[in-house]
Amino acid sequence: MHRLLILSRHADAYRRLIDAERLPDLEIVPSDDCDVALGEPSLIAPAIGRLSSITWVQSTWAGVEPLLDPALRRDYVLTNARGVFGGLMSEYVFGYLLAHERMIFRKHAAQREGRWDAAPPGTLKGKQIGLLGVGSIGAALARTAKHFGMRVKGYTRSSEGCADVDEYFHGAERIAFARDLDYLVCIVPNTSGTRRLVDAELLAALPPRAVFVNPGRGAAVDESALADALQSRRLACAVLDVFQQEPLPPDHVLWRTPNVLITSHTAALSAPEDIAPVFIDNYRRFAAGQPLRHRVDFEAGY
Repeated sequence: MHRLLILSRHADAYRRLIDAERLPDLEIVPSDDCDVALGEPSLIAPAIGRLSSITWVQSTWAGVEPLLDPALRRDYVLTNARGVFGGLMSEYVFGYLLAHERMIFRKHAAQREGRWDAAPPGTLKGKQIGLLGVGSIGAALARTAKHFGMRVKGYTRSSEGCADVDEYFHGAERIAFARDLDYLVCIVPNTSGTRRLVDAELLAALPPRAVFVNPGRGAAVDESALADALQSRRLACAVLDVFQQEPLPPDHVLWRTPNVLITSHTAALSAPEDIAPVFIDNYRRFAAGQPLRHRVDFEAGY
Protein backbone atom coordinates (compact mmCIF):
# COMPACT_ATOMS: atom_id res chain seq x y z
CA MET A 1 0.00 0.00 0.00
CA HIS A 2 1.35 3.42 -0.99
CA ARG A 3 0.61 6.41 1.26
CA LEU A 4 0.03 9.83 -0.31
CA LEU A 5 0.41 13.14 1.49
CA ILE A 6 -1.14 16.16 -0.27
CA LEU A 7 0.46 19.50 0.58
CA SER A 8 -1.50 22.09 -1.36
CA ARG A 9 -3.81 25.02 -0.82
CA HIS A 10 -6.23 23.00 -2.96
CA ALA A 11 -5.81 19.71 -1.11
CA ASP A 12 -9.55 19.02 -0.89
CA ALA A 13 -9.96 19.37 -4.66
CA TYR A 14 -6.99 17.08 -5.33
CA ARG A 15 -8.37 14.52 -2.88
CA ARG A 16 -11.75 14.46 -4.64
CA LEU A 17 -10.20 14.08 -8.09
CA ILE A 18 -7.80 11.33 -6.98
CA ASP A 19 -10.44 9.46 -4.95
CA ALA A 20 -12.70 9.43 -8.01
CA GLU A 21 -10.09 7.40 -9.92
CA ARG A 22 -10.04 4.62 -7.30
CA LEU A 23 -6.33 4.12 -7.79
CA PRO A 24 -5.14 0.71 -6.57
CA ASP A 25 -3.09 0.37 -3.39
CA LEU A 26 -3.18 4.08 -2.61
CA GLU A 27 -4.20 5.64 0.68
CA ILE A 28 -4.32 9.40 1.20
CA VAL A 29 -2.90 10.16 4.63
CA PRO A 30 -2.79 13.36 6.74
CA SER A 31 0.61 12.70 8.31
CA ASP A 32 4.30 12.62 7.37
CA ASP A 33 4.19 8.81 7.29
CA CYS A 34 4.06 8.66 3.49
CA ASP A 35 6.10 7.45 0.55
CA VAL A 36 4.46 9.73 -2.04
CA ALA A 37 3.75 13.47 -1.87
CA LEU A 38 1.78 15.75 -4.16
CA GLY A 39 1.73 19.51 -3.85
CA GLU A 40 3.27 22.91 -4.17
CA PRO A 41 7.08 22.98 -3.85
CA SER A 42 6.85 25.95 -1.48
CA LEU A 43 4.86 23.77 0.95
CA ILE A 44 6.75 20.53 0.38
CA ALA A 45 10.24 22.02 0.84
CA PRO A 46 9.82 22.85 4.56
CA ALA A 47 8.44 19.34 5.18
CA ILE A 48 10.79 17.25 3.03
CA GLY A 49 13.25 16.62 5.86
CA ARG A 50 10.49 15.02 7.95
CA LEU A 51 9.26 12.69 5.19
CA SER A 52 11.57 9.84 6.11
CA SER A 53 9.93 7.29 3.81
CA ILE A 54 9.44 9.50 0.77
CA THR A 55 10.37 7.98 -2.60
CA TRP A 56 8.48 10.21 -5.05
CA VAL A 57 7.28 13.83 -5.04
CA GLN A 58 4.92 15.16 -7.72
CA SER A 59 5.03 18.95 -7.99
CA THR A 60 1.86 20.79 -8.94
CA TRP A 61 4.03 23.51 -10.50
CA ALA A 62 6.25 23.48 -13.57
CA GLY A 63 8.96 25.26 -11.57
CA VAL A 64 10.41 23.43 -8.56
CA GLU A 65 12.92 25.98 -7.27
CA PRO A 66 12.08 25.59 -3.54
CA LEU A 67 13.04 21.91 -3.76
CA LEU A 68 16.34 22.61 -5.52
CA ASP A 69 17.96 24.17 -2.46
CA PRO A 70 21.27 22.25 -2.09
CA ALA A 71 20.68 22.12 1.66
CA LEU A 72 17.62 19.89 1.13
CA ARG A 73 17.67 16.13 0.61
CA ARG A 74 17.55 14.74 -2.91
CA ASP A 75 17.17 11.01 -2.26
CA TYR A 76 13.79 10.73 -3.99
CA VAL A 77 12.32 11.04 -7.48
CA LEU A 78 10.94 14.51 -8.25
CA THR A 79 8.51 15.09 -11.12
CA ASN A 80 6.91 18.34 -12.19
CA ALA A 81 3.83 19.45 -14.12
CA ARG A 82 4.44 19.71 -17.85
CA GLY A 83 2.23 19.72 -20.91
CA VAL A 84 -0.66 21.44 -19.11
CA PHE A 85 0.29 25.13 -19.21
CA GLY A 86 0.68 25.66 -22.97
CA GLY A 87 -2.92 26.73 -23.55
CA LEU A 88 -3.00 29.12 -20.60
CA MET A 89 0.34 30.64 -21.56
CA SER A 90 -0.87 31.12 -25.13
CA GLU A 91 -3.97 32.92 -23.86
CA TYR A 92 -1.82 35.17 -21.68
CA VAL A 93 0.90 36.00 -24.19
CA PHE A 94 -1.29 36.47 -27.25
CA GLY A 95 -3.94 38.32 -25.28
CA TYR A 96 -1.37 41.06 -24.62
CA LEU A 97 0.20 40.85 -28.07
CA LEU A 98 -3.21 41.40 -29.63
CA ALA A 99 -3.96 44.21 -27.19
CA HIS A 100 -0.73 45.89 -28.32
CA GLU A 101 -1.35 45.49 -32.05
CA ARG A 102 -5.04 46.43 -31.88
CA MET A 103 -4.27 49.41 -29.60
CA ILE A 104 -6.89 48.31 -27.10
CA PHE A 105 -5.63 50.44 -24.20
CA ARG A 106 -5.24 53.49 -26.45
CA LYS A 107 -8.71 53.06 -27.97
CA HIS A 108 -10.26 52.67 -24.54
CA ALA A 109 -8.54 55.82 -23.31
CA ALA A 110 -9.92 57.71 -26.32
CA GLN A 111 -13.40 56.38 -25.60
CA ARG A 112 -13.24 57.60 -21.99
CA GLU A 113 -12.29 61.04 -23.28
CA GLY A 114 -15.04 61.08 -25.92
CA ARG A 115 -12.36 61.39 -28.60
CA TRP A 116 -12.57 59.75 -32.03
CA ASP A 117 -9.26 57.91 -32.59
CA ALA A 118 -9.06 56.61 -36.15
CA ALA A 119 -5.41 55.51 -35.94
CA PRO A 120 -5.16 52.18 -37.84
CA PRO A 121 -4.24 49.16 -35.73
CA GLY A 122 -1.39 46.81 -36.46
CA THR A 123 -1.49 43.06 -37.08
CA LEU A 124 0.44 40.05 -35.85
CA LYS A 125 0.63 38.68 -39.39
CA GLY A 126 4.18 38.90 -40.67
CA LYS A 127 5.65 39.97 -37.32
CA GLN A 128 8.60 38.15 -35.74
CA ILE A 129 8.33 36.54 -32.32
CA GLY A 130 11.38 35.25 -30.47
CA LEU A 131 10.97 32.50 -27.89
CA LEU A 132 13.61 32.26 -25.19
CA GLY A 133 13.05 28.58 -24.42
CA VAL A 134 11.25 26.11 -26.65
CA GLY A 135 10.08 23.41 -24.25
CA SER A 136 6.44 22.32 -24.09
CA ILE A 137 5.23 25.87 -23.35
CA GLY A 138 7.43 27.39 -26.04
CA ALA A 139 6.16 24.84 -28.55
CA ALA A 140 2.56 25.77 -27.70
CA LEU A 141 3.36 29.46 -28.21
CA ALA A 142 5.03 28.67 -31.54
CA ARG A 143 1.90 26.84 -32.74
CA THR A 144 -0.28 29.79 -31.77
CA ALA A 145 2.09 32.23 -33.47
CA LYS A 146 1.77 30.26 -36.69
CA HIS A 147 -2.02 30.55 -36.43
CA PHE A 148 -1.56 34.34 -36.64
CA GLY A 149 0.92 34.11 -39.52
CA MET A 150 3.98 35.10 -37.51
CA ARG A 151 7.60 34.14 -38.08
CA VAL A 152 9.05 32.26 -35.10
CA LYS A 153 12.65 32.32 -33.86
CA GLY A 154 13.68 30.04 -31.01
CA TYR A 155 16.64 30.21 -28.64
CA THR A 156 17.37 26.95 -26.81
CA ARG A 157 20.26 25.14 -25.20
CA SER A 158 20.42 22.50 -27.94
CA SER A 159 17.07 21.00 -28.98
CA GLU A 160 15.36 21.74 -32.28
CA GLY A 161 12.30 19.52 -31.99
CA CYS A 162 9.48 22.02 -32.65
CA ALA A 163 8.50 22.17 -36.32
CA ASP A 164 6.70 25.50 -35.82
CA VAL A 165 9.99 27.32 -35.17
CA ASP A 166 11.37 28.82 -38.37
CA GLU A 167 14.92 29.39 -37.14
CA TYR A 168 16.85 28.13 -34.11
CA PHE A 169 19.66 29.81 -32.20
CA HIS A 170 21.95 28.45 -29.49
CA GLY A 171 24.71 29.56 -27.13
CA ALA A 172 26.67 32.54 -28.43
CA GLU A 173 23.97 33.29 -31.04
CA ARG A 174 21.84 35.08 -28.45
CA ILE A 175 22.35 38.57 -29.91
CA ALA A 176 21.69 37.44 -33.49
CA PHE A 177 18.50 35.83 -32.19
CA ALA A 178 17.28 39.14 -30.71
CA ARG A 179 17.84 41.27 -33.81
CA ASP A 180 14.72 42.31 -35.74
CA LEU A 181 12.25 40.83 -33.25
CA ASP A 182 8.88 42.48 -32.79
CA TYR A 183 8.16 40.41 -29.68
CA LEU A 184 10.46 38.62 -27.23
CA VAL A 185 8.87 36.08 -24.88
CA CYS A 186 10.87 34.53 -22.04
CA ILE A 187 9.82 31.03 -20.92
CA VAL A 188 13.14 29.51 -19.86
CA PRO A 189 13.45 27.47 -16.63
CA ASN A 190 15.36 28.91 -13.69
CA THR A 191 18.86 27.44 -13.97
CA SER A 192 22.40 28.72 -13.52
CA GLY A 193 22.59 29.12 -17.30
CA THR A 194 19.44 31.22 -17.64
CA ARG A 195 19.83 33.66 -14.76
CA ARG A 196 19.90 37.23 -16.12
CA LEU A 197 19.81 35.85 -19.65
CA VAL A 198 17.80 38.95 -20.54
CA ASP A 199 20.49 41.51 -19.77
CA ALA A 200 21.53 44.93 -21.08
CA GLU A 201 23.34 43.40 -24.06
CA LEU A 202 20.34 41.37 -25.19
CA LEU A 203 17.93 44.27 -24.66
CA ALA A 204 20.19 46.58 -26.66
CA ALA A 205 20.05 44.15 -29.58
CA LEU A 206 16.25 44.46 -29.78
CA PRO A 207 14.77 47.13 -32.07
CA PRO A 208 12.99 50.01 -30.27
CA ARG A 209 9.61 48.71 -31.49
CA ALA A 210 10.03 45.42 -29.63
CA VAL A 211 7.75 44.29 -26.80
CA PHE A 212 9.14 42.05 -24.03
CA VAL A 213 6.87 39.54 -22.30
CA ASN A 214 7.99 37.49 -19.30
CA PRO A 215 5.59 34.85 -17.96
CA GLY A 216 8.47 32.46 -17.21
CA ARG A 217 11.00 33.11 -14.44
CA GLY A 218 11.90 36.39 -12.78
CA ALA A 219 15.52 35.34 -12.29
CA ALA A 220 16.01 35.30 -16.07
CA VAL A 221 15.82 39.11 -16.26
CA ASP A 222 18.20 41.86 -15.20
CA GLU A 223 15.43 44.09 -13.88
CA SER A 224 17.59 47.22 -13.65
CA ALA A 225 18.66 46.85 -17.28
CA LEU A 226 15.04 46.32 -18.32
CA ALA A 227 13.86 49.41 -16.44
CA ASP A 228 16.65 51.44 -18.03
CA ALA A 229 15.73 50.24 -21.55
CA LEU A 230 12.09 51.19 -20.99
CA GLN A 231 12.83 54.56 -19.39
CA SER A 232 15.13 55.51 -22.27
CA ARG A 233 12.55 54.34 -24.84
CA ARG A 234 14.92 51.75 -26.29
CA LEU A 235 12.12 49.24 -25.85
CA ALA A 236 8.46 49.82 -26.66
CA CYS A 237 6.92 48.17 -23.62
CA ALA A 238 6.99 45.11 -21.34
CA VAL A 239 4.40 42.73 -19.91
CA LEU A 240 5.78 41.19 -16.73
CA ASP A 241 4.25 38.39 -14.70
CA VAL A 242 7.24 37.18 -12.65
CA PHE A 243 10.03 38.90 -10.73
CA GLN A 244 13.20 38.17 -8.81
CA GLN A 245 11.37 39.00 -5.57
CA GLU A 246 7.66 38.30 -5.15
CA PRO A 247 5.51 40.07 -4.25
CA LEU A 248 7.28 42.91 -6.03
CA PRO A 249 8.28 45.42 -3.32
CA PRO A 250 6.20 48.64 -3.34
CA ASP A 251 9.32 50.76 -3.88
CA HIS A 252 10.62 48.70 -6.84
CA VAL A 253 11.56 50.77 -9.88
CA LEU A 254 9.35 48.71 -12.22
CA TRP A 255 6.17 49.99 -10.54
CA ARG A 256 7.15 53.48 -11.73
CA THR A 257 8.63 52.53 -15.11
CA PRO A 258 6.68 53.75 -18.16
CA ASN A 259 5.06 51.27 -20.54
CA VAL A 260 5.09 48.34 -18.11
CA LEU A 261 2.12 46.10 -17.38
CA ILE A 262 2.50 43.99 -14.21
CA THR A 263 0.23 40.94 -13.85
CA SER A 264 1.41 39.59 -10.47
CA HIS A 265 2.24 35.94 -11.28
CA THR A 266 -1.17 34.98 -12.68
CA ALA A 267 -0.25 33.98 -16.25
CA ALA A 268 -0.85 30.22 -15.88
CA LEU A 269 -2.12 29.10 -12.49
CA SER A 270 -2.03 25.43 -11.47
CA ALA A 271 -5.62 24.15 -11.48
CA PRO A 272 -6.30 20.79 -9.75
CA GLU A 273 -8.39 19.57 -12.69
CA ASP A 274 -5.35 20.08 -14.95
CA ILE A 275 -2.67 18.78 -12.59
CA ALA A 276 -4.45 15.79 -11.04
CA PRO A 277 -4.38 13.82 -14.33
CA VAL A 278 -0.59 14.28 -14.44
CA PHE A 279 -0.31 12.76 -10.96
CA ILE A 280 -2.80 9.98 -11.75
CA ASP A 281 -0.93 8.94 -14.89
CA ASN A 282 2.39 8.99 -13.04
CA TYR A 283 0.97 7.06 -10.09
CA ARG A 284 -0.11 4.23 -12.38
CA ARG A 285 3.43 4.17 -13.75
CA PHE A 286 4.86 4.32 -10.22
CA ALA A 287 2.69 1.42 -9.03
CA ALA A 288 3.70 -0.65 -12.08
CA GLY A 289 7.41 0.05 -11.60
CA GLN A 290 7.61 2.03 -14.85
CA PRO A 291 9.65 5.22 -15.45
CA LEU A 292 7.80 8.36 -14.40
CA ARG A 293 7.08 11.19 -16.80
CA HIS A 294 8.47 14.71 -16.34
CA ARG A 295 11.28 13.68 -14.02
CA VAL A 296 13.35 16.62 -12.78
CA ASP A 297 17.14 16.57 -12.87
CA PHE A 298 18.20 18.19 -9.58
CA GLU A 299 21.48 19.38 -11.09
CA ALA A 300 19.98 20.81 -14.28
CA GLY A 301 17.07 22.36 -12.37
CA TYR A 302 14.28 21.13 -14.65
